[in-house]
Amino acid sequence: MIKVFLYALVVTLLLPPLVFTSEKLKVVTTTADSADLIKVIGKDKIDVVSLTKGNQDPHFIEPRPSMVMKVKNANVLVQVGMDLDMWIQSLIDASRNSKIIYGSSGYVDASEKVEKLEIPTGKVDASMGDIHIYGNPHYWLDPENAKPILETILKNLSAQLPSDAEYFKNNYKEYLHQLDSAIAVWKNKMAPFAGSKIVTYHNSWPYFAKRFGLKLVDFVEPKPGIPPTPSHVISLIENIRNEKVKVIIMEPYFNLKVAESIAAKSYSKVVVLSPSIGGLDGIDTYLDLFDYNINKLVESLKDK
Repeated sequence: MIKVFLYALVVTLLLPPLVFTSEKLKVVTTTADSADLIKVIGKDKIDVVSLTKGNQDPHFIEPRPSMVMKVKNANVLVQVGMDLDMWIQSLIDASRNSKIIYGSSGYVDASEKVEKLEIPTGKVDASMGDIHIYGNPHYWLDPENAKPILETILKNLSAQLPSDAEYFKNNYKEYLHQLDSAIAVWKNKMAPFAGSKIVTYHNSWPYFAKRFGLKLVDFVEPKPGIPPTPSHVISLIENIRNEKVKVIIMEPYFNLKVAESIAAKSYSKVVVLSPSIGGLDGIDTYLDLFDYNINKLVESLKDK
């Protein structure tokens, strides 16, 4: 498989650069969420390509030769950071693009100004599962965190295209107004359910839970990234019953049958939410992401 990848990589690098179709600033992101947030500031001054889709588990993306060409031609690379998208480094190395290597002007870590949760304080090893040493990396699932992400993006785009800095700043301010209005609506919808207990499949939702006043009591995975064992499932069912948890939140790329079996035995309900733009049909923007997730969750948390 390694030989096949290397051969395909060589062939791809020899092809003419047909990834971008304009002379605009070329931006590559590791997720669709970052792509949307940079697009709302850059608008018609940039050309954006996301390397992944929202229905893919961001922890386990397989780099492909076609991705190398996109990275090779980029002026800016935006990554989630915090070791979530570590797979991007192999593409950076293969592309030999000095514009987007660590420390360069085109290298953007969107987590730079975000307040991190769940930073480990002791020794981290493989026995703990998929633990991230810089903290939980699913920070974009708190809509307030879009603000520091946007600040980081604004700073980079303004440095890349100084003559358009005022244009970017105006777009930034306009989007912040939209975001603040939307957050007020989302908080109002979630207010009646403050303190509600939830279980999630993977530990993707601590930022979301904190922002909207939910209490995370357990996970379907016994440890992050580790499939549930029979003994853990039995313990989890008992815990859900005892805590009177109404919903089990899960992403679309995890095993629905396992979660539904747990829900049936614990008198709870499975709610599939989207962790990213494009994770489910009709979620095309960052604002769509929260509109969908909030509405779906509110509907599920209402008294049966």
